[in-house]
Amino acid sequence: MYHAVATDPNEATRALSVTPEAFAWQMAVLADRGMTPLTTADLAARWRSGRPLPDRPVLITFDDGYEGVHRHALPALAKHGFPATLFVSTGWLRGPYDTGGGLDTMLDWDQVRELAAAGVEIGGHSHSHPQLDQVSEATLRFELIHCKEIVADQLGTVPASFAYPYGYSSRRVRQAVRETGYAQALAVGNALARRTQGPYALRRVTVRRGTGTDEFERLVEGRAIARTFARDRALTKGYAVVRRTRQARRLVSRLGA
Repeated sequence: MYHAVATDPNEATRALSVTPEAFAWQMAVLADRGMTPLTTADLAARWRSGRPLPDRPVLITFDDGYEGVHRHALPALAKHGFPATLFVSTGWLRGPYDTGGGLDTMLDWDQVRELAAAGVEIGGHSHSHPQLDQVSEATLRFELIHCKEIVADQLGTVPASFAYPYGYSSRRVRQAVRETGYAQALAVGNALARRTQGPYALRRVTVRRGTGTDEFERLVEGRAIARTFARDRALTKGYAVVRRTRQARRLVSRLGA
């Protein structure tokens, strides 16, 4: 899971960014190890149908829709003939639906269309990038449907895949994603994707600015992932308690009203 690919990102995106040079090297590592990138839709379709996966399959995914995906990542992907999946927050992209919430320089729709034409699957990532498990049912449905409709309108193709903003979901959110018509969805989890996770909770591992060469090679090989992300998981568990408490308070407040 990637976010921004940029030489000089702003502070809001720096930690989850990678440099163009690092990204190009990482793609070369995948090629050298004989990895076979798939789109999210292709992976899910193979698991659903029982068709075998190719040798050493891997997903290359980008969240949010930063401009560097077009400027820096696309040439590196094209060099190796790699497909990928880009999950866009439609209200963050430059153009007619821009709400001004983008954290850094974002893609415009012409660039998104060029990415799609180059073999990048375009998936949904909500409209305004909220924590979907913390919003009302009406807001949840709006975020999912509006995102899907905008992508379909701009690209002429209905998005089949979705990624949860911040990686947060719940049974209610996953059900809404399915009912909205997305065929599969990705979380974070910082673990390898497994068929047993189901099509609406597939996990990914985070690649960021602090991911060194040895760590990236371990991630590619599927080694020591639990140890690598032990601190992330501890923080996630602690924050999950806080978020559940906030959600319960909001529910009580609404009932009281």
